Amino acid sequence: MRTFAVGDIQGCLPPLLKLLDKVKFDPASDQLWCVGDLVSRGPDSLGTLEFLHSIRKSCKIVLGNHDLHLLAMAYGQKTIKKDGDLDRVIASSNADTLFKWLRKQPLLQWDKERKLAMCHAGIPPMWNLKKAKALSEEVEVVLQSKHHKTFYKHMYGNTPEVWDDDLIGTDRLRTITNYFTRMRFLGANGELDLNNKQAPKEDQGPFKPWFSYPHQLKKTRLLFGHWAALNGVFNQPHVIGLDTGCVWGGDLTLMHIESGKRYRQSL
Repeated sequence: MRTFAVGDIQGCLPPLLKLLDKVKFDPASDQLWCVGDLVSRGPDSLGTLEFLHSIRKSCKIVLGNHDLHLLAMAYGQKTIKKDGDLDRVIASSNADTLFKWLRKQPLLQWDKERKLAMCHAGIPPMWNLKKAKALSEEVEVVLQSKHHKTFYKHMYGNTPEVWDDDLIGTDRLRTITNYFTRMRFLGANGELDLNNKQAPKEDQGPFKPWFSYPHQLKKTRLLFGHWAALNGVFNQPHVIGLDTGCVWGGDLTLMHIESGKRYRQSL
């Protein structure tokens, strides 16, 4: 079995199909890992979801912030702004099936035997993989429960700014979600800076990229997306950045996990 991982698709279905064709991807024998943000801003979010759902037995997915936003829109917990692409998803005859499937997707995938993990934005340095998995499951349980609409209602916001094991209720779930799906820069104590989306600078001040702090990943490789301004991370031994900004005029990146070889395709 070959394994491939793809960066933020964001509705860019044509380059995804070209990349899979280039590597002769076979759902019967290969596996595709998707780092989240499957939808939004691109030309065909509906087609992207329908395609991934069609190969779901060969596909591992984590939810990104845009995927969660789509769910919030679909279930009426966020004012829907004019977005023809996401409107088509919500209005489609297949919407109910797609949304039930999305709600079953985790924030963290972890293959213990292969020492490979994946989440949308990253794992903060104060969490080891065991803790991160447990916290991801807290959100997953709610997403799959009858309380998921309440989760969307309280999902938005930048506070609390730092993790505390004693957090409870909606504050706890929001903070877990922010680390997994929106994190870029952190302070020395794990404080989130959710406003800065730029590439890191030499003089960054008190906030640094989350992956620049000492981590507890040990020998596990972590796949992530979310941060298009990085254009992929190549100088960190334990993290693999795959968002190369296809929706912003860059490329979609597909990586062969076993060899590390990368393939890129523009929209």
